Amino acid sequence: MKSKQITRVFILLCLTSLLTTNCKKKASDTPEILKKEPASSSVFASGMNQRLARTVNLGNALEAPHEGDWGMVIRKAYIDSIAGAGFTAVRIPIKWSAHAGSHKPYPVDPAFFNRIDEVTEWCLGAGLNAIIDFHHYDELTSDPERHKERFLAIWQQISAHYKNAPDSIFFELLNEPHDALTSALWNRYLAEAVAVIRRDNPQRILIAGPVHWNGLESLVNLVLPPDTMLIATFHYYHPFHFTHQGAGWVEGSDAWLGTTWTGTPEEKQAVEDDFSTVADWSRTYKRPVFLGEFGAYEKADSASRVTWTRSIRETAEKNNFSWAYWEFGAGFGIYDREQNRWRERLLHALIPR
Repeated sequence: MKSKQITRVFILLCLTSLLTTNCKKKASDTPEILKKEPASSSVFASGMNQRLARTVNLGNALEAPHEGDWGMVIRKAYIDSIAGAGFTAVRIPIKWSAHAGSHKPYPVDPAFFNRIDEVTEWCLGAGLNAIIDFHHYDELTSDPERHKERFLAIWQQISAHYKNAPDSIFFELLNEPHDALTSALWNRYLAEAVAVIRRDNPQRILIAGPVHWNGLESLVNLVLPPDTMLIATFHYYHPFHFTHQGAGWVEGSDAWLGTTWTGTPEEKQAVEDDFSTVADWSRTYKRPVFLGEFGAYEKADSASRVTWTRSIRETAEKNNFSWAYWEFGAGFGIYDREQNRWRERLLHALIPR
């Protein structure tokens, strides 16, 4: 009897040891990114966000149906000028959906990948960080359920293609989700996209923002997955009648021509209040914030554009947001491509002398 009791005790001890070992093994096998809450491990993402401290968008080029359709083709000389001016990063809007097959497995054109490689290599060679941004997937925003599979398949290919790229390459999941792509759908889709990307890029920094054109008002409805390598983004074009006066793609905007922004206490307070809302959200959810777009169209008077741009940049920095001006060399541009020179006052509103 005593011998049987000893045997039972020995077996129980062994089982306890085995269970403890297995539990420890399972816990350690879980990817670190899923084990930790953002509250305890957002420091790395915040540090990486500083690499985007002074960013400019390479707009109207690769997010056109075909590069050059909207008059802008990215050149190495532009990248070198951006680096020389003191920017830390470029955001590259890309219309991936125009260069991928319409049927499974939705292959991305290898020649297009080669072009993106060329541009990103120019950026890295100039010492710049680069954001690969999925831009203008209009079919996804108008018919989300029909295009979700294709969206995820394209991201799987991008992720695999850049799995060995340095950490100075960032991924932005989707520019300005809107219309039929509601918060409920987008929160689910972005979580699935993160999971797809993590198969090949477990440590890549990813950027995601809310619906309604990445509007700050919709941050309250943004639910990010428990992934600590995420940066939240929003876009800012307030007051819209000022920033988009005379914009040909905005119906009725000619009626706004002549709208000024002089930096009155009331105007500046409106910006402060808006950015405080974002900063409060950032503190609550312990997520770093990237102001991914802001800019005023060329039809606004020059003095107002400079004053507004400086105020937005200063308020973003005051709230520890990295930022990206929209954009380099088109209608909102800080660079005159015809004269091959910077618009100095606008440039210095972003990067003071």
